[in-house]
Amino acid sequence: MGVIRSFTDGMKFFFQGLSWVARHPRWWLFGLIPALIVFVLYAVGLYFLGTYAGDAAEWATPFADGWAEGVRNTFRFLIGIVIFGGGLVLAAVTFAAVTLLVGEPFYEKLSEKVEESYGEVPSGHEVPLWKSIPRSIRDSLITLAYVLLFTIPLFFLGFVPVIGQTVVPVLGAMVSGFFLTVELTTLAMERRGLARKSRFALLRANRSTALGFGVLLFLLFLIPLGAVIAMPAAVAGAAVMVRVRLAPALTPSGAVRPGSQPPGRFPPAQPPGRFPPHQVPPHQSPPRQTPPGQFPPGAFPQGH
Repeated sequence: MGVIRSFTDGMKFFFQGLSWVARHPRWWLFGLIPALIVFVLYAVGLYFLGTYAGDAAEWATPFADGWAEGVRNTFRFLIGIVIFGGGLVLAAVTFAAVTLLVGEPFYEKLSEKVEESYGEVPSGHEVPLWKSIPRSIRDSLITLAYVLLFTIPLFFLGFVPVIGQTVVPVLGAMVSGFFLTVELTTLAMERRGLARKSRFALLRANRSTALGFGVLLFLLFLIPLGAVIAMPAAVAGAAVMVRVRLAPALTPSGAVRPGSQPPGRFPPAQPPGRFPPHQVPPHQSPPRQTPPGQFPPGAFPQGH
């Protein structure tokens, strides 16, 4: 029951983001701009992929040239569908990353506004734009490599009867959904000073919540224009999820509260002989204050 509850909680965070942008329509329209630009580019790419999917299938299956015409045409038609379907899934998975990259200033501001409505915005980890864009590109490419690591085997498993039509689509949605959550939570987590490895560790520790949030978005992104409409709400929901569920132990200033480290993070190193604030060495109590002109108890031996 805990897994199911966490999964549904992840879905609820998207609806919280949707509720936020519904109450702030100006920010919803603001977040649509980069999503519309990327959607047009993706739509053109998918149009050409669909147009030439048959030619790509014929090029990829020269071994079928000697087959009977009916069997050959049916087989290549199915291969063309698989090629176009793979492109559609890849577009759904990478849409968030590309849109966040193109519209980083837009979504950074939107994410900050969402956090402002919950209190103080974490600070102290700001990075100049000229540094954040190359880092975002690098992190997105690494995430894409992980996606391909899982989706390529699933692509070939899709040809297996029964399993390919039942189990594989579910696994594909889970993999794609998890990495969508990875991309969408980046802004809020970087605001807290969490690097890529720490972000992955945090999401793995909250896998069910991350899947609930991401799988719902993956299905919405498959709907025409669904990705465009849902993108601002997805960014808002990711900010709420990070603040409320994934990194609640972080103070508004971005520091980690003592004794409450998120997965993948460790307390700042202390110089030799020093201890973190509010912590004293083992078996040692804080020194007692002695008024001026008096000596601490036990300073002189008492006679018997």
